[in-house]
Amino acid sequence: MLPWEILKKIRYIEIPARKLVDEVFSGEYRSVFKGRGMEFSEVREYLPGDDIRIIDWNVTARFGRPFVKKFVEERELTVILLVDMSGSEDFGSGIRSKRELACEIGAILAFSALKNNDKVGLILFSDIIEEFVPPRKGRRHVLRIIRDILAFQPKSRGTNLETALGFLNEVMRKKAIVFIISDFISPDFEQALKATAARHDLNAFTILDPREISIGDKEKFFPALVEIEDAETGHRRIVNLRDRHFLARFAEKQEERLEKLKQLFNRVNIEHTLLKTNEDYMKELMRFFKERQKKARY
Repeated sequence: MLPWEILKKIRYIEIPARKLVDEVFSGEYRSVFKGRGMEFSEVREYLPGDDIRIIDWNVTARFGRPFVKKFVEERELTVILLVDMSGSEDFGSGIRSKRELACEIGAILAFSALKNNDKVGLILFSDIIEEFVPPRKGRRHVLRIIRDILAFQPKSRGTNLETALGFLNEVMRKKAIVFIISDFISPDFEQALKATAARHDLNAFTILDPREISIGDKEKFFPALVEIEDAETGHRRIVNLRDRHFLARFAEKQEERLEKLKQLFNRVNIEHTLLKTNEDYMKELMRFFKERQKKARY
């Protein structure tokens, strides 16, 4: 995209994302992702009804009357968006590509963090680490993150989540809230996922285009024979869109892949959300926050 097209698209994403955060997701985010604990703020004089366990005996002895400690929530958190930039993310059969959907979701999460005074960082990956943006605060920083997800030109087109998770663990020594936004078409990454889940708060968003599940023979304007290309490997093949047996096997294979992904995330105890490019993601994001709230109560 040209620079003016990028700016227009960023603005198109920023306005609704900030509106959704202000009206819906800021409170949901804060209730789910709490601070690391309570830290001392100041002392004040004891009032009837105060818990005697928070009396500051040193200050009390110094002034000859009781004082208690005041605490505030240690709120500041670090959020990392781990976003897939592989070739398959550029695919889109409808109103948006998978990368554009990833950008919209990333914008909502980033603005939610910003609203709650948390830092946000970004890791873009393919089968290599494409870019690392260290965590910071501020609107300009969030807009830079949106721009990079939307317009960054990756050097590679493959996917390797093991590499991405390994890099995350190297650069983020302290616990962070991590949102993985990907289609998860990658070689085995279960062990890397387990190791990372032990250190960070991991959340997975699977981005999917409906055509990746069902090519479909309902589109009668499609020719019977079409050439399809793997966006990551470049491998091409001719398929018959009137072959019902092939279409059924194709759909079955994709459903099996998604089911295996779901089982993997359940084994590792990671909250998983499936988002489709042709659907409104509001309902699924709300479901994600509600599921996280349930876990937080137990």
